[in-house]
Amino acid sequence: MRSRRNRIFLAIIVVMVGLAASALMFRTIDIPGVHRGSEEGPLGLRLGLDLQGGTHLVYRADDPNVTSEQMDGLVSVIERRINSFGVSEPLIQKKGNNEIVIQLPGVRDIDEAKALIGGTAQLDFRQCVDPTAISRATCPGWEPATGEGSGGVIKHLTGEFMRPNSFVVPDPGTGLPVVSFEFNREGARIFEQITRRLLGRPLGIFLDDQLISAPIIQAVISSQGRITGISRSEGERLSIQLNAGALPVSIRVVREQDVSATLGEDSLQKSYIAAAIGLGLVMMFMMAYYRMLGVVAAFSLIIYTVLVMAIFKFLEITLTLSGIAAFVISVGMAVDANVIIFERMREELRAGRSLSASIETGFERAWSAIRDGNITTLLVMAILWWFGDQLGEPKVIGFALTMIIAVSTSMFVAFFVSRTFLRLLVGTPVSRRMTLFADVKGRESPSLGL
Repeated sequence: MRSRRNRIFLAIIVVMVGLAASALMFRTIDIPGVHRGSEEGPLGLRLGLDLQGGTHLVYRADDPNVTSEQMDGLVSVIERRINSFGVSEPLIQKKGNNEIVIQLPGVRDIDEAKALIGGTAQLDFRQCVDPTAISRATCPGWEPATGEGSGGVIKHLTGEFMRPNSFVVPDPGTGLPVVSFEFNREGARIFEQITRRLLGRPLGIFLDDQLISAPIIQAVISSQGRITGISRSEGERLSIQLNAGALPVSIRVVREQDVSATLGEDSLQKSYIAAAIGLGLVMMFMMAYYRMLGVVAAFSLIIYTVLVMAIFKFLEITLTLSGIAAFVISVGMAVDANVIIFERMREELRAGRSLSASIETGFERAWSAIRDGNITTLLVMAILWWFGDQLGEPKVIGFALTMIIAVSTSMFVAFFVSRTFLRLLVGTPVSRRMTLFADVKGRESPSLGL
């Protein structure tokens, strides 16, 4: 019965590792119309800012008394803007009470990023203070364009009355870019009153108090309108900002950094080498010191590595330099559970127990020490994650997240994969050579105990 159960467990391990390896072999599938960023890492893993380069920005709210709700709203609007811009795996999080950290992997143009993120996008419509002015050039000044809204209240027509479906199209006559927009029901009612009143006169369209267009009203318009006089890139940025909504508070850049892609590539190559050397040295040591048990540990380490990488890809975790460092450290920690188990097993073998009994006893007696040590590590990593999130430090978060995944996976591999491999050795010709498992002089194992 136990032999059959072990074969079933082996089949589960083979299928699981096969699926994980297949997931790593096939790169991310490109979906038409979906932008996934400029670069992917090894095996299709996502690369963080420090590995593929990009833009790092820190914004601070101008109002020192900004509320937590306003900051949450600010993060939400910025996320919508950046997601519409097509940045792969951006990092947007609060830092302290009035700052926001933004990382944009693959984005090289800091000025473009700042224009997209920092513009408050306060759009409003104004009419000329001189009712006889017939063009933008002859208008001496502007005042709010108003109309009767719901409940008979006179309201200033602003971007808050727009639907989030603005888009850029070429003008049929000139081919120049035009931002097309649509008002909601109340906005359409106000816009119709304004265009009826301003026939033959200019209507000023202001963005963040800057006049960007002043078309002459040629007909009464209600629900739809257009913004002209801007470049293609300006039109796309304005469309994104209008659809995402205006920022609830004004913000300013307090720190900016352009991370070089060359530096990221160099760091990535050195990380490959460090990970390979670390994994190889640990496997060599285990095989040299623990002999057959070390061979089992080496196979388990390979499976552990495949599973961890597959989890990173499946959960779409961004791979950072600190995360790679945590993985290299976790390779040694993954062996720690096997070391404790193997030492317990060798003690049982020296005491004269059979291989099968030594395996079961070794795992049972090692469990409490492994459990307590790994739970302690997980608690420390959870605290690091919390501090990293509060301080807006993605490197700390990346390190903690990688360690949490690695430690959890190592416990599974040690107590399921390694244990299954060792149980399958019982009853084979290898199991009769006890010196391959422990320093047991002059002793074979006639009693194998299945």
